[in-house]
Amino acid sequence: MLESNKDYAKLDAMKRIVGMIAKGKNASELFPAVVKNVASKNIEIKKLVYVYLMRYAEEQQDLALLSISTFQRALKDPNQLIRASALRVLSSIRVPIIVPIMMLAIKEASADLSPYVRKNAAHAIQKLYSLDPEQKEMLIEVIEKLLKDKSTLVAGSVVMAFEEVCPDRIDLIHKNYRKLCNLLVDVEEWGQVVIIHMLTRYARTQFVSPWKEDGVLDEDNEKDFYESDEEQKKKDQKVKKPYAMDPDHRLLIRNTKPLLQSRNAAVVMAVAQLYWHLAPKSEAGIVSKSLVRLLRSNREVQYIVLQNIATMSIQRKGMFEPYLKSFYVRSTDPTMIKTSKLEILTNLANEANISTLLREFQTYVKSQDKQFAAATIQAIGRCATNISEVTDTCLNGLVCLLSNRDEIVVAESVVVIKKLLQTQPAHHGEIIKHMAKLLDTITVPVARASILWLTGEYCERVPKIAPDVLRKMAKSFTNEDDLVKLQILNLGAKLYLTNSKQTKLLTQYILNLSKYDQSYDIRDRTRFIRQLIVPNEKSGALSKYAKKIFLAQKPAPLLESPFKDRDRFQLGTLSHTLNTKAIGYLELSNWPEVAPDPSVRNVEVIELGKEWSVALGKAKKEKPTEKFYSDSEEESASTTDTESESTSESEKEKNEKEEGSSMENSESSSSEELSDSESESKEGTAKKKFKTTEESDSDETEKKTKLISKKRKSSGSSDSESVSTEENSSDSESESDSESDAESRKPKNAAASKRKEMVMPEKKAPTKQDVSLLDLDDFNPVSTPVAFPTPAILSPSLVADLEGLSLSRSSVIDVSSPMFVPMKTHELLHRMSGKGLAAYYHFSRQPCIYGDQMVSVQVTLTNTTDQKLENIHIGERKLPAGMKMHVFNPIEFLEPEESITVSVGIDFCDSTQTASFQLCTKEDHFSVNIQPPVGELLLPVTMSEKDFKTEQGMLTGMNETSATITVAPQNSTRLVLLEKVVKAANLGVVPSGQDNIHRFAAKTVHSGSLMLVTVELKEGSTAQLIINTEKPVIGSVLLRELKPVLSQG
Repeated sequence: MLESNKDYAKLDAMKRIVGMIAKGKNASELFPAVVKNVASKNIEIKKLVYVYLMRYAEEQQDLALLSISTFQRALKDPNQLIRASALRVLSSIRVPIIVPIMMLAIKEASADLSPYVRKNAAHAIQKLYSLDPEQKEMLIEVIEKLLKDKSTLVAGSVVMAFEEVCPDRIDLIHKNYRKLCNLLVDVEEWGQVVIIHMLTRYARTQFVSPWKEDGVLDEDNEKDFYESDEEQKKKDQKVKKPYAMDPDHRLLIRNTKPLLQSRNAAVVMAVAQLYWHLAPKSEAGIVSKSLVRLLRSNREVQYIVLQNIATMSIQRKGMFEPYLKSFYVRSTDPTMIKTSKLEILTNLANEANISTLLREFQTYVKSQDKQFAAATIQAIGRCATNISEVTDTCLNGLVCLLSNRDEIVVAESVVVIKKLLQTQPAHHGEIIKHMAKLLDTITVPVARASILWLTGEYCERVPKIAPDVLRKMAKSFTNEDDLVKLQILNLGAKLYLTNSKQTKLLTQYILNLSKYDQSYDIRDRTRFIRQLIVPNEKSGALSKYAKKIFLAQKPAPLLESPFKDRDRFQLGTLSHTLNTKAIGYLELSNWPEVAPDPSVRNVEVIELGKEWSVALGKAKKEKPTEKFYSDSEEESASTTDTESESTSESEKEKNEKEEGSSMENSESSSSEELSDSESESKEGTAKKKFKTTEESDSDETEKKTKLISKKRKSSGSSDSESVSTEENSSDSESESDSESDAESRKPKNAAASKRKEMVMPEKKAPTKQDVSLLDLDDFNPVSTPVAFPTPAILSPSLVADLEGLSLSRSSVIDVSSPMFVPMKTHELLHRMSGKGLAAYYHFSRQPCIYGDQMVSVQVTLTNTTDQKLENIHIGERKLPAGMKMHVFNPIEFLEPEESITVSVGIDFCDSTQTASFQLCTKEDHFSVNIQPPVGELLLPVTMSEKDFKTEQGMLTGMNETSATITVAPQNSTRLVLLEKVVKAANLGVVPSGQDNIHRFAAKTVHSGSLMLVTVELKEGSTAQLIINTEKPVIGSVLLRELKPVLSQG
């Protein structure tokens, strides 16, 4: 079939072969026949051939080399999957002779337009490095280039290549650190794991420890005596300085937190280890819940997670104490998981929960799993040593276990009792006697050896029992295990030294037996003991101290967790699981005493507008600026002579201007039209400054507009096509300026033309009032009629036409001016954080000039330094999906102690989500955010009481939210109540025929959904607060905010 001339036969054959590979069958014999089809023109066949070659190219390297020219041609294939597959096959042929070809292919693929191909280039880097480590320097250059890639598809793979090739080159990460932190949430899961582990190592080298109480370690105080007074003063100042976390350190911790909800256990484990190694101890506790959630996974995942929790629980018990019951053992758990859970329960034991745990342990001792039962007895012993209050209880319980039928349980109990008795032997002579009697029944060597050691060590406390034990052991000496024989020898030696009358002969008999034992150890021990305790002519001075040697006070054994020393390895690694350093393990460095320079992570933002102005500098000098504006003014002035023709021309000209201004805005450069609209809110000193820079702004505007028009001509696109392109391409990056302009250009009827005629002449010399009228008319959609304080501009016929366009409801519901404009400002950027730049914002409650779906936010910028601040602008924006933002024009400079107010438009999408962005100066970037109160997401509307009731009747059931509240006495009067409500939310007052019912109405800024609020006063200072809206989430939030406003004085 592979030799067939028909493509469908070849395709069927390849599908069968790939199916064989998927089932684990060997298809390597078909390699020659398959490789012939690598040059097939059928894209489906080619894909399957490459899948096969990726599997067997490494095994059949000689045959694969014959087709290497085909692979090189495929690197230029227009299909990205073919290019990527060819690179993967090429990198799988592990022959040193093709290293230069591979190197060239990787370099070309790293610059490919497809992120999928660049991702495979990153994978190929690791293969090439393992084949030829001498290519390291060239590969590092490719890695450095790929690290700058902004695609989430590439990020994980290139970091993996970085970890494999040059993990010590931390300097490559500096400039990409913030980008990797921000991309982390969107990277594929296994890429997230790699990046998190790499960033953990990076953070340990670049930030100071967040675990220091006052910013310095306690050891510093030890050297105070030897230091001079000046050094001591400096140190005192240093001690008093509180710890302040680096913003980049905080960025990493904040951006990894959402990944605790990941469905991938490895990602959750990676974030947990990051918090453990990097986060302040007070914040590390949030990972415990996510780790406990992973205990519902399969047994392999459970085992790894439990191993890491066991290490954590030794140092910080409080993290997992609330989840104690999650670690109770289930009968279905395998032994490895049972013992891990038991270890954690033992670590978490304290005075408060020990009684519960001991009852749990009693059940575990009865388990059919003998290994687990033995581990439980050891856990009881550890609890007894760690918590002195329960030592006696545990000891009594273990003694009771000595009568258990199970020999393993009894043996383990003996071993643990032996260790416990060493802590306080004086009070437990009876237990030693009881254990000595068990020698007749216990056969486990370790248990027998433990009893003999106890008997010999405390033979003076059981003088009657010890000789008898030695007698019994002498009878069975030859049949005992080596471990037991050694303890019999020790017991004989100790009794010979303390009770030689009764045991002298017995000891000599045992020494004679052991003299001819098969074990070297026993024979050596016998010779040593004989020379030490039996005096003769050859005995040296050491025999005088035999009693001190054998009966010396021995320290009590420490019952420690086997996980105690594992914290030297990074959590979540193979080395931690194995408790030994694995190949390729990268150790975490210690925190630096002084943080390295954080400026190495700053990235210079190159603005496209500046690049254009440099590239077109000569053209700017040759062409005067007056022509562009004089033409537009002549066209706008000619509208008074010929109505229909001039209107269409002015519209075209204005469309070009608006397109130019929207493009300029997306490139973060100044615009004449936007500076006019913003001049309304600026202070006097700022106005003077903008007048002086007007010429340069207009030059730049002309230059960019001409460039845009050139592009439009060369692409052959019509005016209407460019408009539709603007509408389709608007997003959070390009704001919604072009979108709102395109919408405002849609109506072509006579009424719209008349309105533009009346407004355009006024644009020549705009006053504050004129600008506001222009903005409101131009930027509000026709489908929503708006009532303004100066309605003379709109003719009655125009209003009637606009009413006819409203399809949603029959009655006219007009947007009204706000009843109350709050003067309260919110801090956007503190002067200390902003290095002298202070920023405050407030909501003006006016329709936004940049778009009808945007909320208008007035931002006041103040220079509190004694130096001029330059190029103040908004940089990178991190907006939730759907949210849009229209920024202000860059401010060239701001003099010392000068303030300026600029306007920003934000489409919050009818939600209280935070809009995060960067406020930038020439040197610095500051992360700031704006979160709107729900009352500022509304525009007040006017309507009659009848219309209010009609709309309310349509918004019942799930669209209605209500609550009964207690109204403060001073708020029960009409005027006070109205004032309180309109201050809290931007609502319009609806006339009411009843004194006890107050109605308010508004619509949401984004969707235009009605928001109807009713306050009905009842008897006894109670009131019913009802909100009807299509947006129940916003309604419930508004209800929650209005309740305290009315109930408090």
